[in-house]
Amino acid sequence: MTATLSPAAPLSTPTVHSGSTGALWTGRVLSGLAVLFLAFDAIGKLVAPAQVVEGTVQLGYRASVLPGLAVVELVCLGLYLVPRTAVLGAVLWTGYLGGAVATHVRMDNPLFSHVLFPVYVAALLWGGLALRDERVRALSPLRASRS
Repeated sequence: MTATLSPAAPLSTPTVHSGSTGALWTGRVLSGLAVLFLAFDAIGKLVAPAQVVEGTVQLGYRASVLPGLAVVELVCLGLYLVPRTAVLGAVLWTGYLGGAVATHVRMDNPLFSHVLFPVYVAALLWGGLALRDERVRALSPLRASRS
């Protein structure tokens, strides 16, 4: 089944899925994993237990930045969870996670476990969104060419 999207598609139908039910559920699971991790991270920054404060300071940041980072994370998360603003949320998360990559590079942390971990989270966010929304898949450079 394919869905046709016109340029005048109503904004009241923000999520368009025309793939298989399996793809839809896979997208929901991928998004859910990312959302759970990011929500846990934001809550950790709000509550600020000793381990979170210590980790933040070890990365070269003052503990006083934690509440502000938590607010940024919660705003991005809220935008990602609302279908109409999910793409904006994913874009903002990508920027935030890029900063996390830069921090780990600056700290000379291990590549696969630390530096690339934010990339893995971003891949879950975008992969889940692409499987749930045909319009996002249409933007992918990996789409099949139509001849």
